[in-house]
Amino acid sequence: MNNTIAAIILTKNEAKHIVRCIQSLQEVCDEIIVVDSFSIDNTCELAQSMGARVYKNPWKNYATQFNYGVYECDIQSEWIWRIDADEFLEGDLGKVMKKTLAICVADVNGVYVRKRIDFMGRPLLHGGWYPSYHLKVFRKGHGDCENRWMDEHIRLFDGKAITVNEGNQVDANLNDLTWWTEKHNGYATREMADMLMMEYAMDAKAQEVVPKLFGTEEQRKRWLKIKYIKSPLFIRPFVNFTIRYILKGGFLDGKEGFIWHILQGFWYRMLVDAKVYELKKQCGWNEEMIKTYLKEKFL
Repeated sequence: MNNTIAAIILTKNEAKHIVRCIQSLQEVCDEIIVVDSFSIDNTCELAQSMGARVYKNPWKNYATQFNYGVYECDIQSEWIWRIDADEFLEGDLGKVMKKTLAICVADVNGVYVRKRIDFMGRPLLHGGWYPSYHLKVFRKGHGDCENRWMDEHIRLFDGKAITVNEGNQVDANLNDLTWWTEKHNGYATREMADMLMMEYAMDAKAQEVVPKLFGTEEQRKRWLKIKYIKSPLFIRPFVNFTIRYILKGGFLDGKEGFIWHILQGFWYRMLVDAKVYELKKQCGWNEEMIKTYLKEKFL
C-alpha cells in the first residue's frame, strides 16, 4: 500500500508557529501544503524555505479553506494529514503512522490520533481534554472536512477508521491571553451562528457527522452538542464548567487548568449564549427574521 502523506496547514500570520509545525512533519510527510489567508508577516517565506508549497486563498471559514487544500492544491500523496499551524507531532506518532499506513487494509480510509492541548505552557491532562482522539489522517478521495462554521470534523465517505495510540498531536499556541480572548470572541460569533443553524435545522445535514452517544469521538461530541443546544441559555455554561472542572478533575491541572476552564469552559460558553440572546432579542424573537439574518451573514 502507498503510505505517502500530504499535510495541509492553514495559516494567517503564523510566523511564531509554522517552523515548529513543519519541522515535526519533515520526516513524515512527503508533501507539505500551506494554504495561506494573505499573511502580512513572513509566514509564507518561512514555510517555503522549509520546503512547503504555499497557496493563497481568501478566508471564509475553516471548512472551505481546508477543502480548498484538499481539492485545489494538486495533492499527489495517498493520504492527507490535517494539522494546524500551532500544532506539532510529538513522540513516535509520525513514525508509527507511516508504518501503520504501509500495512493497513484497503478498506481503511481514516486514522484517529491522540491530541493534547498545552495551555500557558502546561499540558491539560484532566477535565475530559486528554486523552482525546481525532480523525486527522484520511485517504485522498475518501474524505474531506464537513461544511460547518464551528466544530468541523473530517468525514469519511466510505470505509472505516483505525486508531494510532503512539505519541500526540499537540496543540500549543504561543500567543498571549489578549490574542486568545480576541480569537475566541470571533469563535463565539461563529459558534452562535452554528448553534442557531442547528437549532433551526438550517445546517447541511447531509454533510454532518452523524450524532451518536456511543459512536466515534466526533459522533459523541455532535450528540452532546445537540443536547447542549436544547439546554437553557445561561445555565448550560455553569453546567459545562462544573462537569469538566470538578467532576472530570480539571482542577488537577493547577492554576493554568483553572484559567483554562474559566475561560474556555465558562466565559467562552457564556459569551456564545449572550450572542444567541442578543440576536434573538434584536429580531424580536421572530424565527423567520433570525433565519433571514443567518442566511444573509453565514450561508
